[in-house]
Amino acid sequence: MREVAIIGAGTLGGEVAQVLARREIAAIVRLIDDNGAIAAGKALDLMQSAPIEGFAARISGSTDLTSAAGADVIVVADRANGTEWHGEDGLLLLNRLRQLGTEAVVLCAGAGVRDLVERGVREANYARKRLLGSAPEALRSAVRSIVSAETGGSAGDVALTVLGVPPGQIVVPWEDATIGGFAATSVLDEPARRRLAAKVAPLWPPGPVALASAAGKTIAAIFERTRETIAAFVAPDDSSGRRARAAALPVRLGRSGITAVDVPRLNARDRVALENAIAL
Repeated sequence: MREVAIIGAGTLGGEVAQVLARREIAAIVRLIDDNGAIAAGKALDLMQSAPIEGFAARISGSTDLTSAAGADVIVVADRANGTEWHGEDGLLLLNRLRQLGTEAVVLCAGAGVRDLVERGVREANYARKRLLGSAPEALRSAVRSIVSAETGGSAGDVALTVLGVPPGQIVVPWEDATIGGFAATSVLDEPARRRLAAKVAPLWPPGPVALASAAGKTIAAIFERTRETIAAFVAPDDSSGRRARAAALPVRLGRSGITAVDVPRLNARDRVALENAIAL
């Protein structure tokens, strides 16, 4: 039975719970927040909508962090007051979750969690494959939308990924992208690609609905309901002795978390841009 615990019953936390229930991604959803009344209220509201929406997920609210111990995926969302987990508070939360002894994949759903993913691996001793952030997937969706607007087509016909550190150091590898099955470079000329690239930074940060949708898609991939590659914040691999920053990278996911990082072949310009983005 697929179980997800969401830490934080703020706007993002509530949206994630709704996505998981309505898309039938999880069978059990637990909203956990220090403000138990808000967590319980949002859970009740969602459960009351179940007969209308036609989902069967069981949703509950709690103040007890230990209730996350049995989850397959733990989502770090936002507090009831709307603030995201980051900095020392976020690191403390990750340490508390690790002390539960759970083997759950921990998914940071907010836009400002890149540093938290990095510190979670380096300082809280999380396995790199088991801690990631899903916000880049929301950015990827937004980029697909502006490309479809440029070409007059559908976002569903656009296949691309995003790499790097938003908002100012994002790389869109156009030579790997396709539009309606055709190479993006054959559909978009260089001026159009430059015009689109200039629009990427203002797309950051995504709003809570887009972030929740990205988190739901990422969790569906973890539960192996889709084999699609996901754009995610990934901690650097320090095993080579070279230190770098966490960055948005395309990943494949499974029950244990990240199973592969699939960086496409980059041209020299994009490769240098990515290296500059992740360099410490």
